[in-house]
Amino acid sequence: MPDFTYKGKIYYNPVQLVMEQIGGAWKAPILWRLKDNTMRYGELRKDIPHISDKMLTTQLRELEEDGYINRQVYAVVPPKTEYSLTLKGKEVLELITEIRNYGLKLMEEQKIK
Repeated sequence: MPDFTYKGKIYYNPVQLVMEQIGGAWKAPILWRLKDNTMRYGELRKDIPHISDKMLTTQLRELEEDGYINRQVYAVVPPKTEYSLTLKGKEVLELITEIRNYGLKLMEEQKIK
């Protein structure tokens, strides 16, 4: 497959593009937590151990920019912001589920607890 450019960056294959959009330590866990419900920032922060505020904010912005989540801001005091999956976000859950299942299989094979 020939190289291609997306948002000013050169990619060498489509897997690289997908992994950049949903890979890393935090994006898949964020998407996974939004699979069944809409959540507020504080709920996500509390539900994802070890993530910093800065990292959560960055990852949410990138997921929104790439079209995987919706960000709904309500004009109330104090401000209320909710995050939910878009159709694209729901579609990628199949892939995340397969990756998760494979990870669980590897953990079992390696006797990782």
